[in-house]
Amino acid sequence: MRQAKPGRRVRRLAIGLCCAGLLGLAALAAALVVQVATLDREGLPGAVEMSRSVSDRNGRLLRAFQTADDRWRMPASPEDVDPLYLSLLLAYEDRRFNDHHGVDPLAILRAAAQSLANGRIVSGASTLTMQTARLLTETPTRTPVSKWRQIVLALALERHLDKREILSLYLARAPFGGNIEGVRAASHAWFGKEPARLTPAQAALLVALPQSPEARRPDRFPDAARAARDRVLAAAQAAGLLSHEDVVAAQKEAIPRTRRPVPMLAPHATRQALARSEAADQRLTIDADVQARLEALVAERAGRLGSHVSAAVIVADHGSGEILARVGSAGLLSQARRGHVDMTGAIRSPGSTLKPLIYGLAFEQGVAHPDSLIEDRPTTVAGYSPTNFDLSFQGTIRVREALTASLNVPAVALLDAVGVARFVSRLKRAGTSPRFPTGEAPGLAAALGGFGISLRDLVALYAGIARGGVAVPLRESLAEGSGEALLPEGRRFLSETAAWRIADILSEVPPPDTANGAGIAYKTGTSYGYRDAWAIGFDGRHTIGVWVGRADGTPVPGLTGYKSAAPLLFDAFQRVAARRTPLPRPPRDFDPVADAVPAPMRYARTVVRPDGLHARRGPEIFFPPDGATVDLGLGEGRDAALVVKLRRGRAPFLWLANGAPVASGPFATSLVWQPDGPGASTISVIDADGNSARVTLDLR
Repeated sequence: MRQAKPGRRVRRLAIGLCCAGLLGLAALAAALVVQVATLDREGLPGAVEMSRSVSDRNGRLLRAFQTADDRWRMPASPEDVDPLYLSLLLAYEDRRFNDHHGVDPLAILRAAAQSLANGRIVSGASTLTMQTARLLTETPTRTPVSKWRQIVLALALERHLDKREILSLYLARAPFGGNIEGVRAASHAWFGKEPARLTPAQAALLVALPQSPEARRPDRFPDAARAARDRVLAAAQAAGLLSHEDVVAAQKEAIPRTRRPVPMLAPHATRQALARSEAADQRLTIDADVQARLEALVAERAGRLGSHVSAAVIVADHGSGEILARVGSAGLLSQARRGHVDMTGAIRSPGSTLKPLIYGLAFEQGVAHPDSLIEDRPTTVAGYSPTNFDLSFQGTIRVREALTASLNVPAVALLDAVGVARFVSRLKRAGTSPRFPTGEAPGLAAALGGFGISLRDLVALYAGIARGGVAVPLRESLAEGSGEALLPEGRRFLSETAAWRIADILSEVPPPDTANGAGIAYKTGTSYGYRDAWAIGFDGRHTIGVWVGRADGTPVPGLTGYKSAAPLLFDAFQRVAARRTPLPRPPRDFDPVADAVPAPMRYARTVVRPDGLHARRGPEIFFPPDGATVDLGLGEGRDAALVVKLRRGRAPFLWLANGAPVASGPFATSLVWQPDGPGASTISVIDADGNSARVTLDLR
């Protein structure tokens, strides 16, 4: 039998080995196809928990919370990041990402050839899809079995997801050192910004970090981070993505040495947004830039007023009802100021801030004209005897001047004329929710803030006045839809002419010293006992409301709307917009030439008239009240004077303390008396008609 020649046997052996190899590869390919086919979309690794976050109207992060496994992990899509970053990522990690189906054979051959030539691994062959598969399974790929599983999952991902979805998974899961995952969290941690706009150096660093996130952490190993970044920049130049000049400039850019805190803007608004919805990422109407400026302003202003004083601000676009900024306190973490309490929704006494609506109703109903005359004198209306803030009276003045001076007697008289029930009804129609004492019907004290309301409701009311008397529902979530659709004519609560008259008068209120008040209509208010200071104003676009006080309701001596809240209001207008939008023009049917005071309205049609309609009544000591205990520090040996205040009666007055005359005269409308010591004392006063009043006090 003839034997085969040695050369022929070698060739047969080689052919046999090749066939076996091909059969093996075919078997592997078949097995791969079978495994990939068995992985349907539901069989892919499940979605991992993302950090719950809230973003502003432009997509900028306001606040985020760590996941249950203490990770900062935020979703990101290719549209959310700088195009340069995506170009560098693909050029450095996977140039044929858009062409392969999860595994790149050319990259495998290249890596194998480089390894054989150099005797070591020079470059990897993992595609971005394969890297995404590894991130989803959170398992190493150092063994052949784990690598095989990675390839199977990568092919399955390409089968069930498009390239954008795969890239979004990588952008959300890539590690960037410590507990930072995803390019959005990394951009905030290392650069303090959204990844939508990155410098070439920043983009290159974010490309380099996931390759070795712990060994290249900028805060721990800045030299390693710089070297890795520069390699990415060099590759970008070789690929024609950056010029030599761009690379040189980028290499000079400093590496961030510290990790920045995650933003925590609008803490009250974001916390409430997350409580309302289970969505992982929510969008608010708030503008992050405006919010940041106002938070800094509120903290600085409150710091001047005392360690326990807080402040709150709301900025709304009254054209759409969108809230552009909401500062709930002067520092979330301040225990002294109770910063966790959101004072934009707290129910407090509004002081004089609701007087404009009273005047608007008077204009609408023909009770008064801005140039009508009205009385500011001591009087009693329906059993209620108001006094002005400074305890003085102006006599006969124009209605316009009564509102700009925020006088109490005219406001109460006008409220009595238009009706308390109508006033409350219009308040509710404007979208507010006034809170009156349980079991008590609203009375004339409502004109001076004798009930509760929130800053948010006050801003909504003034936004409606700025809008021409149409209610403006405020909204803070972009998911709520356009504000234009929420403003039907049926929600009108004040006539257009009356609303314009109010805006015109309030634009004449003098601003605080050094403030630029041009183009702003505003009103201040101070609640009883100096507990709340308010300032609400608007121009042609923005309505801003300010509250200042203590969150626990403790009085703050000297706290007033004009001195404490109004300066903050005008500073807020400066920080919201560089230019002010002009105030609304008069209604189209308004004729300023013909707008003279009608003869029947020369005097406002109230029960308080200059002809002495009300009979004079005797004097009344209204402070301190009868039976009060007054601590003057007398037991501590201090020399302190008792101040007693009077209203009504006819001068001259005679004051007596414990039966002895102590003061008299035509201008003695108050008494300042130095008691001999602590104990019970009786203070009496007698007017020119012989009427008298007395109070018994316990002085200490």
